[in-house]
Amino acid sequence: AQAMSVLAARIMSEQQDKIDSEQAETRKLQVGSGDRSERIRTYNYPQGRITDHRINLTLYKLAEVMGGALEQVIEPLINEYQADQLAALAE
Repeated sequence: AQAMSVLAARIMSEQQDKIDSEQAETRKLQVGSGDRSERIRTYNYPQGRITDHRINLTLYKLAEVMGGALEQVIEPLINEYQADQLAALAE
């Protein structure tokens, strides 16, 4: 009986370690490196250009986006996120 409880404790410990490592990996992917050179978006006012470096999107509609037409930036981000989620499910 004691051997079974020790075995059960070891199995639960391994499962918890696996869950913890998966959560840590997910968190690490979400946070990024924290490096200042890791750019998200560039706003170039003289050229009227906005570039989202995460999805390689460049729009020459900076005035419209700054005026509130954010769907031009948000929709491609959502599409990319959904594509990533579908690819993760396919794996």
